[in-house]
Amino acid sequence: MGNTFGTLFKITTWGESHGGGIGVVIDGCPPRLPLTSRDLQVELDRRRPGQSEITTPRKETDTATIVSGVFEGLTLGTPIAILVPNADQRPSAYSEMKERFRPSHADFTYQSKFGIRNHEGGGRSSARETVGRVAAGAIASKALKLAFGVEIRSFITRIHDIAMAQAISFPSLAQVEASPVRCPDPAIAERMVERIKAVRAEGDSVGGVIECRVRGLPVGWGAPVFDRLEADLAKAMLSLPATKGFEVGSGFAGSTLRGSKHNDVFIPKADGQIGTATNRSGGVQGGISNGEELVFRIAFKPTATILQKQVTVDSSGKATELMGRGRHDPCVVPRAVPIVDAMTALVLMDHAMRHHAQCGTFNFNPEKA
Repeated sequence: MGNTFGTLFKITTWGESHGGGIGVVIDGCPPRLPLTSRDLQVELDRRRPGQSEITTPRKETDTATIVSGVFEGLTLGTPIAILVPNADQRPSAYSEMKERFRPSHADFTYQSKFGIRNHEGGGRSSARETVGRVAAGAIASKALKLAFGVEIRSFITRIHDIAMAQAISFPSLAQVEASPVRCPDPAIAERMVERIKAVRAEGDSVGGVIECRVRGLPVGWGAPVFDRLEADLAKAMLSLPATKGFEVGSGFAGSTLRGSKHNDVFIPKADGQIGTATNRSGGVQGGISNGEELVFRIAFKPTATILQKQVTVDSSGKATELMGRGRHDPCVVPRAVPIVDAMTALVLMDHAMRHHAQCGTFNFNPEKA
């Protein structure tokens, strides 16, 4: 219930923050895709904790083991199971949260819904669950690259009130990874890092915005009405911990323009294809990709756990206080960049398979009717 994502390229994640491990099962991956654990590890290393002084000091290597679905370096077309053990567990840091609800966390809602919860690091509601998504997303990303030439690039455009004046069209991975904050503008990135350090010293936290761009996307992916490409992307992004907003193309700013200024005019391209003069639609029209660069943004709230005393209630409804403990990111946004990449790849791979299942070449011979 709520742990499976996708239609044809489907994943199911499992595990808790301070349990034995985290994992994912991928069902529907096409056969004969070259795949090794190294393909997964590159992306898991980007997501893992303890990367820099602005992230949680929890030490996890996040070493992935492919348990099934791969033989002699190729996918079999059968379910792929991946296991990532938890190594640096400190459940005792959460003993105070057993009876007290952390503000803006899932403690109260999980307890109310299920009548039981794992209070150690938030259990299933912890962002550590995203390890499985990143491992699965690495597989989807490789398939998209090899089969269609699709490239995905996410990067930070805002931390707190510090923002890039203008987003770089499609920064290189090296530009994104040059700073621990994963903003491709070096001067702005430096200011962002200093801001995160400052709020961390005060026991506080900040949020930010991630922009994702996809190039090489063919025309036609997505579906009308309920399965619009941007609708599935919105669900994928808003399923991530700490997300509070999603917009595609011009987004909310587009609502301030007139139609005469906002419309993307069609033009012929040099290669004989049809394109648009502008891209305020963000690469999607009518829920279907139009061949332009896919562009969307996700807003992340400040990390809910802060190292300051806050008022709350306990499980009996009695007013009390709670001091945040444990190891937490003062800003979750830098480590969310590879997670956004992963969820984007999962959505696009699923839509690629759905598109080719419905709109692939069929030789309909009337004589056989």
